[in-house]
Amino acid sequence: MTTFADLGVPEKMLSTLRQGGIVEPFPIQRMTIPDGLKGRDILGRAPTGSGKTLAFGIPVVTRAGSARPNHPRALILAPTRELASQIEEELKPLARVMNRWILAIYGGVGYGGQRSRLAKGVDVLVACPGRLEDLIDQGTVSLSDVSTVVVDEADRMADMGFMPAVRRILDGVRGDAQTILFSATLDGDVSEIIRRYQKNPVRHQVEDQQVDPGKLAHHFWKVEHPERIGVTADVVGRTGSTLVFVRTRHGADRVAKQLARHGVSTAPIHGRRSQSQRETALERFRDGRIRALVATDVAARGIHVDDVACVIHFDPPENHKTYLHRSGRTARAGATGVVLSLVQGNQARDAKRIQRELGLPVGIHRANPTEFGDRVVFETPEPTQRRDGNPRGRSPGSGNRRNGNGGRPRHGNNGRPAKSGRGKNQHRKGNSRRRRNRQRGGPRS
Repeated sequence: MTTFADLGVPEKMLSTLRQGGIVEPFPIQRMTIPDGLKGRDILGRAPTGSGKTLAFGIPVVTRAGSARPNHPRALILAPTRELASQIEEELKPLARVMNRWILAIYGGVGYGGQRSRLAKGVDVLVACPGRLEDLIDQGTVSLSDVSTVVVDEADRMADMGFMPAVRRILDGVRGDAQTILFSATLDGDVSEIIRRYQKNPVRHQVEDQQVDPGKLAHHFWKVEHPERIGVTADVVGRTGSTLVFVRTRHGADRVAKQLARHGVSTAPIHGRRSQSQRETALERFRDGRIRALVATDVAARGIHVDDVACVIHFDPPENHKTYLHRSGRTARAGATGVVLSLVQGNQARDAKRIQRELGLPVGIHRANPTEFGDRVVFETPEPTQRRDGNPRGRSPGSGNRRNGNGGRPRHGNNGRPAKSGRGKNQHRKGNSRRRRNRQRGGPRS
């Protein structure tokens, strides 16, 4: 068995890895770490959950020198805040034992803390392109000392329109910098990055996760639009920790609220949520306080959570690659998992095409949540209480309606709607006339 010591990992890191329960390197780590430690340019392809963060992170942290203020020595580019934050958290213990500072910078949070830490010196900088360029323009960051740069998930960078910024950033690092690139695809803008910025890169590849009937149970159910929330809540109650994928940010918020009405503890995660909201949602999902996390594809790109029991394609994936990427969030580390697609009538053709492309049995079946076991009975959430003992949003005696008027809408003018804007103005004029009379000592009406 190959060990991390055999790959040349420093002894200080070995003890930290062992403390974290990381003993045997994954295939992409066995391939990549020795070349990374030698300073070679690397072109890697590896799916989510393959261990690629340590594959490039161990060489980056090992080779990074001590930085001057505002001049990082190593740079890791990531497409999303979640991924940047996750890379920082995974590499922080290794950086600590090597006496190196690591920092992740991204949008959605203030500049103050990031500027302050950079001014003290950051050896390894993890960054989203947009925030990094902002700080470069402000004179807070210089890339002139960067000797190692990593572009993680370059294909997603291209999909999100970051490639012009990535090229500008790579133009700012040292000309002899080691360049490590990981991408699911190597065409288009990604191929240009390889051609312009890598020198005879060594290629290492781990195949994308293939459908493994022994680990992933794939289900395609015919569920029409009005039934989707009820079926989803039922499945979550039977399977446990579940990732629910939707296409839009608005859809994520809507589905999370609707699931909550069914008693499912849930939270949305997408680009319009603040960083603190996203981190809180992930933390609560990891420790089991949230049973369902509703995510868009872009926001989920950086999510790494073990022990996900089920993935639900609430909205259909764009293609079989997106299907695999979503589905790969479950059945990790040898565990089993459930993948469920909710298919409406007009989506059946596309769903069958994905099945054929993945070699799955072709067919859409009737929904049958009972095959996932017994359901947890969720409690309907009670409205929060005010100090007067009444539910928030309700006044005493208001019944089921917030307007407290027996279900009839309230109006001004003694409960009668004003006939026109002119009537309202006349009412105001009357009030003004009475005030003038009182000031003059005249009669009160």
